[in-house]
Formats: sequence, structure tokens, C-alpha cells
Amino acid sequence: MGSHLVERLLGRQDLEFIVVVDNLWTGKIDNLINDDRIRFEEADAETFHTTEKFDEIFHLASPASPRWYQQEPIRTIQANVNGAINLLDKLRFGGGFGFTSTSEVYGEPAISPQPENYRGAVDCTGPRACYDEGKRCTEAMLFELHGSTGVQIRVARLFNVCGPRMQVDDGRAVPNFLVQALTGKSLTIYGDGLQSRSWGYVDDIVDALARYFWLDDHDYIGPLNIGNDTEIPVIDVVHTIGRIVPGITVKYEDALPQDPTHRRPDLSLARRILPGWEARIGLEEGLERTLDWFREACEWTETPEPAHR
Repeated sequence: MGSHLVERLLGRQDLEFIVVVDNLWTGKIDNLINDDRIRFEEADAETFHTTEKFDEIFHLASPASPRWYQQEPIRTIQANVNGAINLLDKLRFGGGFGFTSTSEVYGEPAISPQPENYRGAVDCTGPRACYDEGKRCTEAMLFELHGSTGVQIRVARLFNVCGPRMQVDDGRAVPNFLVQALTGKSLTIYGDGLQSRSWGYVDDIVDALARYFWLDDHDYIGPLNIGNDTEIPVIDVVHTIGRIVPGITVKYEDALPQDPTHRRPDLSLARRILPGWEARIGLEEGLERTLDWFREACEWTETPEPAHR
């Protein structure tokens, strides 16, 4: 996500330089395009040090896959909460701070679609808590800080995002399925496959972030749902991949603990704040683009067959 957002920032005429801070925990420096205005600093968001002050800061520093954040829960919480505290100290007076929160703040929702004023049902002691609560705590801190000091914030709640530059070993459904399809392995479904998500293609999501964070003239601080409001069961994602890569097989494993059964954003507010914006790239096209990127960008021990379109 960060590298895609950087590319949008580079299109701005008022941009002097960008400092990209990344510890490469779940990203690669190769994802950044070559541009003299980019200064890369390999560091944790929570310990990054500089004497410079910045006009705008966008905080995306957190793993989003359970495979990664469950291995290092303290580090995940620190990336979100302490990362925000440290980065806010680098903000110039009057500057703006954008934060990417998550639909996971809604937990296992009792209503669908989920509007921003829904308080959610998060298990603060569950297996996903370090990520969910890290985001929730950061949101709380930012909104309180805005109220007490007037610091300009924008808080976006992202729903499931997929697209090029995801890690091969990300662990979430879409990259798992695509890598398995490319290497001739059975696609693994955890549970019955009826759990649903609202997958948004990265280009659409970053379009919305750019408009919300800096392009559009508005004074809405958030939270703002950003995603695709077409809800699709996991089994339908597998069937879609089967149309792109014929001959796949499927295997079922036990359901993952506290894996939410459904997720769908209420985008009424996003459509009002960002008039005309929609998630326009459908699931099949998004999967084809992502599959093409995986095939071209990654080294495979087995040569994948070309996808049939």
C-alpha cells in the first residue's frame, strides 16, 4: 500500500521530497520506483529519528496479515501506537496526519454493511487482538489529540485490499490462492468457504486515499470507510480463480480461530465526502492483474502455466 501511495504523491506539483520510512518487515524496497525526490530510511516508525519537521505524514506502518502480526504482537502494537506517537512529533505546526486504520475495528460485526458509527464487537483477548486493538487505540489517541490540540488528522478504515506487490508469503486468502494456483498446488480453504469479504483492488483504494488525504477540499477528519462494498464469499474467489487458471483443485482445512464470518463497508459517507469515487475494478479483473504481477515479479520453483483470460 505504501509504495502505491508514494507514486500518487510523486504526481503532486507542490512536492519537494518524500521521506519513506520502512523497516521492510512486510515490504520490499524494490516496490519503490526510482525518483530523486524519494529519500528512503530503513527504520521502525516508532524509533525513526530526524530533526526535520514535515508538512504531511501518512502512517501505514503495520503488518495486516495474521500470519505476521500474530508472531510479534508487541511489535505490531508498537508499530501502530508508538509509531503514531513518534511520527506526530515530526509533524510541522499546522501540518496534516493521515492514518490507515482497518475494518478489523468492527470485529465480528452484528450488522452489515458496517457504518463508521458502528462500535463493533472486538475480542480484546482474542488471537487477532494485537492488530485490532493497536488500530483502535491509535484511532482513539488521534481523535482525542485533535480535540485537545487541533492537530489536523484524517483516519481511513480500509477493508480488504488486494493487488500487485503483495508478499508471496502474505498468508491472506488472495495471495495464498494465487501462489497455490501458480505452483500447481491445491487451493486451501479454511472452514466452509462461506465466510465473505469485500475485496478492493489497490488502485481503487489508493485513489480514495489520495482524494481523502490531500486532493479533495473537505474538513472531515474521519473515520472513513474505504473499500469495495461488493461482498464475496471465499469459495466464490476460488471459483473465479478457477476460470482464470483452469484445472485447479481445492482442499479444506479447519476454520481459523475467530476468522470474521463477513465483512462489508457501508460507503454512504465515502460517497458523500468523495463524490464520484467508486471501487471500479471487479474481483476477476483484479485477480488477473495480481496474478500477472506474481508471475512476472516472483521467482518460482515451478514454471506456472499462463492464465486463460
